[in-house]
Amino acid sequence: MENPKLYLLIPISFLQFSIFFINLSWGFSPVDNYLLDCGSFADTIVDVDNRNFVGDSSNFGSVFLSATRTISLRDENPSPVSSPLYHTARVFTKPSNYEFEIKKKGTHLVRLHFLPFSSSTYNLSDARFHVSVPGFLLLSKFSAQDRRIPVLKEYFIWVESEKLVISFTPLREFPFAFVNAIEVISAPEDLIADTAQLVNSERIENFDELTKQALETVYRVNMGGPKVTPFNDSLWRTWIPDDGFLKLRSASKAVHFSGRIKYQRGGASREIAPDNVYNTARVMSNANVSMPDFNITWVFPVSSGYKFLVRMHFCDIASISLNLLYFNVYINGYSATKDLDLSELTSQMLASPYYADFVVDGDSSKALSISIGPSSLSSPARINAILNGLEIMKLNNSIGSLDGDLAADLAVQSWRKGNIGVLVPLVSIMSLFMIAMVVMHRRSNVVKEKDSVAWSPLPVDVLEGNLKYGNQQLSGKLGYF
Repeated sequence: MENPKLYLLIPISFLQFSIFFINLSWGFSPVDNYLLDCGSFADTIVDVDNRNFVGDSSNFGSVFLSATRTISLRDENPSPVSSPLYHTARVFTKPSNYEFEIKKKGTHLVRLHFLPFSSSTYNLSDARFHVSVPGFLLLSKFSAQDRRIPVLKEYFIWVESEKLVISFTPLREFPFAFVNAIEVISAPEDLIADTAQLVNSERIENFDELTKQALETVYRVNMGGPKVTPFNDSLWRTWIPDDGFLKLRSASKAVHFSGRIKYQRGGASREIAPDNVYNTARVMSNANVSMPDFNITWVFPVSSGYKFLVRMHFCDIASISLNLLYFNVYINGYSATKDLDLSELTSQMLASPYYADFVVDGDSSKALSISIGPSSLSSPARINAILNGLEIMKLNNSIGSLDGDLAADLAVQSWRKGNIGVLVPLVSIMSLFMIAMVVMHRRSNVVKEKDSVAWSPLPVDVLEGNLKYGNQQLSGKLGYF
């Protein structure tokens, strides 16, 4: 007799599969969505998230490139495991720009992809350069050395003009820059709130106009769960596991939730963080003991001299009923929030996500610590703490830089100064050479008039021949655009 359960299983599975793709189709659709495969003459579909990147050497993609004599470079021996985005690159031998028309003013995601490779003309590992947008320096004296691991730089930039310009400026000592791919995406309006809580040793106060700052993503972490890939994130982000950042792993345990995450209007959305972040968490390993003497702590290496936005993601997937979970949050040892009650914050609903934003200073230790621990309001039988996800973003410093003490306008001026430094001696040498030629010419005429032995100037055909050969080499480099 045939098993009737089998017939029931097939339509249910198909229904779940269909709902999954329906949910994906309802995902975020940005107004501005520019995806460029730099150096490529054809479009590229990325396997990890099925997005289409337009080749910037194609008819459509070339409109974004505002530069002359840039070089389209292809890796002649790409790694079989690397994304096709990293098989080509755009090389700049002088300051060059990409320009993107902005239809929706506000916060924009800017992602820059780098993976060096070698060709017969360039070794991209030798590149050193600055990257800037109007008002902000994103990268200073940047270089990508490791040919095995791509470098992805992600930024949040507030754009009020009708055009976003991304500038690449080579250093004088290493006169070229490169990039493999660029993303410019208008962010959801609620992705970056304008106010966060500033936490320091003295007090907690509001930090306003956060959206006007340039932010660089430093860490995006999934607590207690696996890596979350761009395919499972509506903003195509990657969340890494938290295991490597735990100060004491035995102080916590991972929990998983197989039910539905209950997003609420006005609260955290899937664009803030996906289900795969909220349905896993870290909780205290010795919960429900009467006198716990430790917190769960994560430690993250950071740069000193900057402020950081710390976004903490919470979702109570551990409690069996409401109003049982109270805990404290600490950043760099300072109290960020006390007696946190997720039931109250989510309008008395379990498995409903909530997030909180804090701004802190990166101290001289070059480490940022995040801790959660029990509250005195917890009942002796219900002592616990929870954290589902974490994001750490660097804020620009007082001169608008996210990378050192060089301002964005000075980065572009450094190329001009460098060229002036080379040009002045060159002009002086050429002037002296011309004077010498005039003097020699006059002396030659005097000698001829006296019917003396003929004299000729130093031969210049060798120099001219070298110059011609150099021009042939230059024009022989394929892929200029």
